[in-house]
Amino acid sequence: MIPQSLRLKAENHVDSGALRDDLARLVSYPTASTTDEGRVALKAYLDDVLTPMLTELGCTVTEHPNPDPSGGPFLLGTRIESPELPTMLCYGHADVVDGHSGRWSDGRDPWTLTVDGDRWYGRGTADNKGQHLINLTALRLLLTETGSLGFNLKFLFETGEEIGSPGLAEFAAAHREALRADVLIASDGPRLDAATPTLFLGSRGGLNFELDVDLRPGAYHSGNWGGVLRNPATTLAGAITTLVDGHGRILIPGLLPPGLPDPVRTALSGIAVANSPGDPAPDEGWGDQDLTAAERLYGWNTLEVLGIGAADVDHPVNAIPGRARAALQLRYVSGTDVGAAERALTEHLAAHGYPMVGVRVTSEFPASRTEIDGPWPRWAHGVLEEATGEPVAVLPNIGGSLPNSVFTDLLGIPTLWLPHSYPGCLQHAPDEHLLAPIAREGLVLATALFHALAGKASR
Repeated sequence: MIPQSLRLKAENHVDSGALRDDLARLVSYPTASTTDEGRVALKAYLDDVLTPMLTELGCTVTEHPNPDPSGGPFLLGTRIESPELPTMLCYGHADVVDGHSGRWSDGRDPWTLTVDGDRWYGRGTADNKGQHLINLTALRLLLTETGSLGFNLKFLFETGEEIGSPGLAEFAAAHREALRADVLIASDGPRLDAATPTLFLGSRGGLNFELDVDLRPGAYHSGNWGGVLRNPATTLAGAITTLVDGHGRILIPGLLPPGLPDPVRTALSGIAVANSPGDPAPDEGWGDQDLTAAERLYGWNTLEVLGIGAADVDHPVNAIPGRARAALQLRYVSGTDVGAAERALTEHLAAHGYPMVGVRVTSEFPASRTEIDGPWPRWAHGVLEEATGEPVAVLPNIGGSLPNSVFTDLLGIPTLWLPHSYPGCLQHAPDEHLLAPIAREGLVLATALFHALAGKASR
């Protein structure tokens, strides 16, 4: 159990405004990884902010070049207290998305922390500066309180998560020993909702692909040629409905997971989806109705049409278009075999009378998860419930994506993600914010988890 003195220090660090002031400094660095200016700010953020914070924790800090020229450098802080102690790897990303200056409410500047009640506005407050700041602060509080961490620490920062983590897998493969650890504890993504402390163990993957019905170079008059020439838009609509029906149910078995494991089903029982004010209400009858909303979101696959078009919808003419295209995405859970997805889609469409529909996979990010009934998740769940005195939601993965597979599949490390944000935080959009009550509770929970890891090591 977290000592009362340590809990009070964590709570006071937020109540006093110290955490908010620290976050204001972090937000002031416009570290967008999509711009030249942002990449300059990222270098300054590593040098001026993260390196001193890691050094204060007694870490040896090294900066490493990215093996992928499209990505930025990596920063690794390492503190080894004893080879006999367990080693925890932490992770965070220093980059943010574009600030969307001029689009924030009430004239807010994305690079200036603005407080409005419990909301702390600014780019990166939720994704990911606020989250890694909370964990760095929890480690500092523990070290100050006890004089040691009681475990070995490795803290990895990347600078390109928002552009797909280029080079992260290659870097990890080349630095296996430097990153070797018993467990990863990190923070990113949202809680289940604002009120529910959450632990998640991985992320869904994504397979993006394009359907292209390119029948002829030009359009032909619909009166003169209707009923004779195949309409590519009609063809495209029909092809899509052989993959996913009008109620969101996937119809091609090869795009489904092998099943819903019993431990996942048990963990998701009683989980309520869209439980925060302002969340959209789940649509009745959408998706596989043999599954609960939580099972569909966290334990199953979905196939979404992200964009579709033919000709000029805003200014149509009386002509049959020559081409129609759609962008689709399969969000999939661990265990789904997507290795032959392009071929399976092509063969499926041909078998259903649509050989003229081209299929092209455009991008993919893998799904991964730590086993939900494994020893590390059970340990963390118990620690967090004891610390908060409330039920803690344990999710097999979040609905979105993170580079979790680098840690689970490449490095073989069990992963525990303790998010300090919530679904309504508006990350990646104007008015991104961190909720002060979540930051306060999150700092207590992170401190409790790190303190318990030291206790686990001493037993």
